[in-house]
Parts: sequence; C-alpha cells; structure tokens
Amino acid sequence: MKINAQQMESLPFFFAEIPDPRRAEGRRHRLATVLAIAAGACLCGMRGYRAIADWAKSLGKNARRRFGCRFDDNNNLIVPSEFIIRNVLIRVDPVALDKAIQKWNRTYAQDDETLAIDGKTMCNAIDELGRQTHIVSVIGHQSKICYTQKK
Repeated sequence: MKINAQQMESLPFFFAEIPDPRRAEGRRHRLATVLAIAAGACLCGMRGYRAIADWAKSLGKNARRRFGCRFDDNNNLIVPSEFIIRNVLIRVDPVALDKAIQKWNRTYAQDDETLAIDGKTMCNAIDELGRQTHIVSVIGHQSKICYTQKK
C-alpha cells in the first residue's frame, strides 16, 4: 500500500496525545514522529524493526518533513534509528496506540467487500500482567488498507 502526502502528514497528529514512556533526558525524536514513521512503514508493508528503520532511512526530505522529523546540526532532517523505533514500540501504551491507529483508520479507511485476516504474537512485548502482545491485521482487498488490532 502507498500512503499519500496528506495521510503521511496527518499520522503524527493521531499519536500526539499518547503519553511518552521514555525518560525526558536524551529524547531525540518526538514520540508522535517515531510512531507515525512506524505506522507509515507498516502500512507500506514493512515488518520488523530493521525493515521499519530501513524504510525510514529511505524517506526523502519532504516525507521526513511531513512526519515531523527533527533537524541535526547540519540542518538535515533525520529519522529515528532502529534502536529508537524498537525502544518506543515495546514501551508505548498498546491501548493508547491501538485507539490512535483505529481513529486514523476510521478517517482514511474505505469500505471493503472482502478481507484477509492474519495474526501474530509479538516477541518481547509483554504487558503489565506478563501476557504477550498479540496483533491481528485485516487487509481490505479493494482498498489495500491494513486495519490492526492489538490484544
């Protein structure tokens, strides 16, 4: 799936209200930017932390600006590293993330007559009760949009 410029630029706004689980010291990227890049990469078919980070590195200047990437000392827009992406995704509140993704999907989703459903268990993603995180994805055949649910 491809996401257009408007959809790309809107992603960080959907994640803006999610509490940042990271300590304030050393935060190099806004939480909404990291989550938007991860969501954008997943919507484009990337799976795994390395694939998400590689996709982020391949983004052009305009795409990096739309996601809200920060400038480095040389005035270049930089994307979060694989480590930062992984650190954020395993620590962010899955319920808040799910609500934000569902809200984005309701805004941009199209009606589909047929769906493909798949599920996975996330390694090293354990909730406060010690249970592993499970993800169910539904892809619309007509719209090519992926709808995700975490449990």
